[in-house]
Amino acid sequence: MTEAPITDLRPLLAVLVSFVASFFIVASYRSPNVREGWTIAAAVAKFAIVASMLPAVLGGAVFETSLGTFLPGIEFALRADALGMLFAFLASGLWIVTSFYSIGYMRGNDETNQTRYFAAFAVSLSATMGIAFAGNLVTIFVFYEVLSIATYPLVAHDETDEARAAGRKYLAYTMFGGGVLVLAGTALVYLIAGNVSFTAGGIQELANADPGLAMLAFFLLAIGFGVKAGIMPLHQWLPEAMVAPTPVSGLLHAVAVVKSGAFGVSRVVLDVFGPELVFDLSLPLGFSAGLVLSTIGAITLTAASIIALRKDHLKQRLAYSTVSQLSYIILGLGLFGWYGLVGALLHIPAHAFMKLTLFFCAGNIHVSTHTDYISEMAGIGKRMPLTMGAFTVASLGMAGIPLLAGFVSKYYMLIGGIRMGAQLTPVAYYLVGALLLSGVLNIAYFWPVIYTAFFEAEDAHDAKPLVDFQLGGESRSTLPATDGGRAADDAATDGGRAADDAATDGGRAADDAATDGGQPEDEGGDDEATLDDVVESAEGDATVDAEDAESVGDDPEVPDDSDIPDAEMDDLPTDEEGVVRPDFNTSDRDFSEPAERVDTGDYAVDARPSDADVPFGVGESGDGDGADGRTGHGDDDTRDGGTRDDDTRDDDSRDDQDDGQETHAHDDHGHAGGPPAGGWEHVSGLEALRGRESTWFMLGPILTAMALAVLLGVIPYEMGFLELIELIVDTRLPEEVMRP
Repeated sequence: MTEAPITDLRPLLAVLVSFVASFFIVASYRSPNVREGWTIAAAVAKFAIVASMLPAVLGGAVFETSLGTFLPGIEFALRADALGMLFAFLASGLWIVTSFYSIGYMRGNDETNQTRYFAAFAVSLSATMGIAFAGNLVTIFVFYEVLSIATYPLVAHDETDEARAAGRKYLAYTMFGGGVLVLAGTALVYLIAGNVSFTAGGIQELANADPGLAMLAFFLLAIGFGVKAGIMPLHQWLPEAMVAPTPVSGLLHAVAVVKSGAFGVSRVVLDVFGPELVFDLSLPLGFSAGLVLSTIGAITLTAASIIALRKDHLKQRLAYSTVSQLSYIILGLGLFGWYGLVGALLHIPAHAFMKLTLFFCAGNIHVSTHTDYISEMAGIGKRMPLTMGAFTVASLGMAGIPLLAGFVSKYYMLIGGIRMGAQLTPVAYYLVGALLLSGVLNIAYFWPVIYTAFFEAEDAHDAKPLVDFQLGGESRSTLPATDGGRAADDAATDGGRAADDAATDGGRAADDAATDGGQPEDEGGDDEATLDDVVESAEGDATVDAEDAESVGDDPEVPDDSDIPDAEMDDLPTDEEGVVRPDFNTSDRDFSEPAERVDTGDYAVDARPSDADVPFGVGESGDGDGADGRTGHGDDDTRDGGTRDDDTRDDDSRDDQDDGQETHAHDDHGHAGGPPAGGWEHVSGLEALRGRESTWFMLGPILTAMALAVLLGVIPYEMGFLELIELIVDTRLPEEVMRP
């Protein structure tokens, strides 16, 4: 089919509409409703402009806009062809869904800097449209770098040390790493061919160039764009970027950034070198450039799936799932044949719908229950039936279950690999094996989430089969204790169960446990009597005469009681600064026994009993790192890009600031992750539809994205994506390897 160029401004308008809207968004910062109205209006306008070009593009037309010339033969050109329309139509449509979700998330989570967030989001979508409609390597490189800059404020949105570090790593990898490789590859292609314009089937001059230089240019471009697609070992920026708000994670993983990387590799394979040349560029041991690309994808999707098994943090698990799923696209692009290329391109929208659903669900769980860790989600399915139901459907699609989007794309890639192995090279059979293995691993790391949510109870939670926990799992309760703390807080320091004999006076059983592994002290022992005497003495002298307190407060030389920790215990030994210090008689002490602990309230374990060295879950150490490198669940734990108050403590002891970082109080929930006292509230399906589960600003986008994943698996032709992809592949393959 011959493409008929049409000079038109619509590709330029699709790029500019959200960029212009960003100024109106900033100008409306005093009126959130108006600001978010501009966001929705820009999203709808962008999608309408893109959709208006779709019928003509399906008929073979190409819309072009030229904005001038950089160098002889290099224009700053925008070009809406079939491949560009695939990415632009997907991204512009999902921006509408994500915009509504962002409103519910940002308001529900009481996020700061919301105007900056929506403005940066709009500029990011402008850059995404520029990547989709870029007419050559220079234009796509410019928008590639603009996208990195525009998304940095989104990654570092929370302005914590962790967020800023993630933002710096994101720029280092994508802008200064991948961007430099893309620029070098572009310069080499221009040197070899004298042309960098995208041409269906590849630039002809490259086929006649020196194979060594052509091979070098191919891998510079493929790896440069692959950085944004998260290929290993250049994927490290992506899991760390999960510190950003969840809608940003959806943008990064489903709409813009990683898809721009996969789309860039698609352009290189289909429109710079062409599928035939990519297969003909030979390497030792019978490998071609395409097979090397597919092998990198196979290794990445397998390794990332295994790593995902070990992640307890839900967004971290989804991040490594994205690394794995994007590698399906890379693998399929290296399969020389009609089926493999169709499957690779179809996985772009399939993954977008499924992964957006999963991240939306994770964000809704965070906003509604402040729960981010899978080990805290036992029974959460009865509290959030619609959210977890959508999560289940999307997970099945990611694993390749029939009638869902993931099955269709993976089916095409499997057929493509088998045909390539039978007709061209046996190496393709190993790629088929990697695809099948990855499907099994997908089930392995998504099933624990579903099982925990729907088939486990809060009062008897079994941690297995999360691999980073003790082998065989550990059954324990995740419910808070009746005194306002967590049952896990009472766990012994050796990782055992909480003591059953909690004190009847509202105290914690853990307070009565020694430090030697959680065994209580011998009844009637001298140590216990001494400790009781100290505590009774401190409580008996806690009352201070009001007149004396007033006179002390007037004396500038005497510090106020509020400046001295536990000043009411004035009979305890203190240093020159008035700080209570435990006093041990070392002459009588047997150093073979653990030291007696004086409960002064000054120790971290007193302020945050969850700092006890419990190996996982809600009782994990807040001062140490977990098995997957994250910090514990204490009050200075950072989740979903923000800090969290230790809501298990009394209201009087909560800090509004944690290490100088702003925290968001969620007193209406009365807990900080995991089930509240008494377990999750049961919300029926009908009640959830009435808004009991969450706001419809969040539920609506979740169900919409899930429905799109189902429809793409059932009626891919009617949705337009498969028809568009077949047109792309038909115009880029030689006639002898056309549609079977």
